Amino acid sequence: MNYIPFLSGGVSFNPRTDIPPSALHGKTILVTGGNAGLGKQSILEFVRQPAASLPSRIWLCSRSLERAQSAIDDISAAVQSSGVNPDFDASSIIKPLELDLASFDSIKSAARTVLAESDRLDILMLNAGIMAAATGVTAEGYEIQFGTNHLGHALLTKLLLPLLLKTARSAKGNDLPQPADGTPTSPPDVRVVVLSSEGHRLPPLSGIAFPTLKSNQAPILTWQRYGQSKLANILFGKQLAAHYPDELTVVALHPGVVNTQLFHPFRDSGWIGWAATGFLRFFLSTVEDGAKNQVWAATAPREQVQSEGKGKCAYFLPVGKRVGESGWAKDEALARRLWDWTEGELKGQEVDG
Repeated sequence: MNYIPFLSGGVSFNPRTDIPPSALHGKTILVTGGNAGLGKQSILEFVRQPAASLPSRIWLCSRSLERAQSAIDDISAAVQSSGVNPDFDASSIIKPLELDLASFDSIKSAARTVLAESDRLDILMLNAGIMAAATGVTAEGYEIQFGTNHLGHALLTKLLLPLLLKTARSAKGNDLPQPADGTPTSPPDVRVVVLSSEGHRLPPLSGIAFPTLKSNQAPILTWQRYGQSKLANILFGKQLAAHYPDELTVVALHPGVVNTQLFHPFRDSGWIGWAATGFLRFFLSTVEDGAKNQVWAATAPREQVQSEGKGKCAYFLPVGKRVGESGWAKDEALARRLWDWTEGELKGQEVDG
């Protein structure tokens, strides 16, 4: 399924032609879940650009370094075959980073590596996630979907926040490499792109079931647990934007219904899941189309993605279509409660701890 502006109300966006040269040049980017699906496609779009527009470094995060390196090799081959840069070597820009969002120790190790090896971070893309997963818990005992989709990303963001803020507060961006074509460098434009889902409209009746988050929440339906985690993504994005209105541009989005590995647990859950997935595949968008919304959010002019103004986190459907979130996602009291709860749960989790 392609998202066509006159049908969807979105914008026309082709990553091959519509990314401004200054949007990526010299920047450092980190993408969680970068070894497959939307994350891998996003990284491909970031480097399938003219040489003068390329970022300086992209951290490709994966639970497995072997899968990360395989993705880097695939991206190299894709760029070379596209004709944009026949001699392109992705390993000169893309670095593999082992990251398991269901483990605080893994997250701290990944953050430690980034902080040691990067002196800036311009785009943090919180892309990784799981959907309709079997009942389970993270290494620290949190419900597996909430712990991975929200809490893991929240800890990663917390640990990388000093680097994000340092980049945002740098002097008018003039520490970026000068573009080869002479285009002047732009003021800092630091972004956090949060992948949520229209599934955020399907949480438990309380929105977020705080009392049982540190359990497998087996009494709650798996789709409600997923909806709870995706609701948390939007609420976290809104609070992050509100806390750092002058430094960060935070965008939340739904990528569309995309044919990625996210559907595998649902497909393998039984004959109903198998049959439903077989039917849905006729309506799923490709990964190439599905990645457009997050690539747009990371690279479009700031005034487009910051449509609600400074300190606000807008929520977009593909591509760039501003829509109203659910009532729970607009609940400022719930957002503050989630922020405070998250801060409490992550207290003491530092890169040197």
